Amino acid sequence: MPSPSSPKFTQGNPLKIHVFGHEGADPEGVAHSVGGSTHADVYEDCDLAIFAINAAQGIDAETIETWEVLSESMVPRIIAVTGIEGVEADFDDAVLLANRVFDQTVTPYLVLHDEAGIACALIDLANLRIIDYSSSVPTISDSDPEHKTLVSEFRQEYLEALEIAGEDGFAAGMLFPAIPVWLEKGIGVDILQTYISKINS
Repeated sequence: MPSPSSPKFTQGNPLKIHVFGHEGADPEGVAHSVGGSTHADVYEDCDLAIFAINAAQGIDAETIETWEVLSESMVPRIIAVTGIEGVEADFDDAVLLANRVFDQTVTPYLVLHDEAGIACALIDLANLRIIDYSSSVPTISDSDPEHKTLVSEFRQEYLEALEIAGEDGFAAGMLFPAIPVWLEKGIGVDILQTYISKINS
């Protein structure tokens, strides 16, 4: 159990969230949405690291090196996949890229698109519910049988990874969720906050 004197558990001491990534992935925007900082050095004290990546632009060498440095100290890490509104690359491409240059990631949520092909919702692989961001306030509903069938293999992979890492795998720096994020629409920002609460609890 963590010591009460540890920075993240000291009363009144805010969680230190550092956001890294190439400017094309909008790390500044991600940091602003979660109360993090992009100006911290990788060797500074860090409770949680968020890596903003945009599959259409790749992942630069500095960001990869930062990931490797934080791996040594087992800092909890999230991959925030931005640019999901673009047509050049999608969430799946970004996850494949992250798996190659970071560590093996997990995808607790997958992107759903509207009839025009624009990202509008996420499906939660843990409970197969859909979070719809098409209105100003996200709504949650059960998925239909077609969705359940389409994501069944992804769900099985995710649940197996979750079981291997254990309930505290993320907070222990052993499980790395990749979350689709569209800041302007609010997609995924609430999910990032949920993971932050796992560190801060």
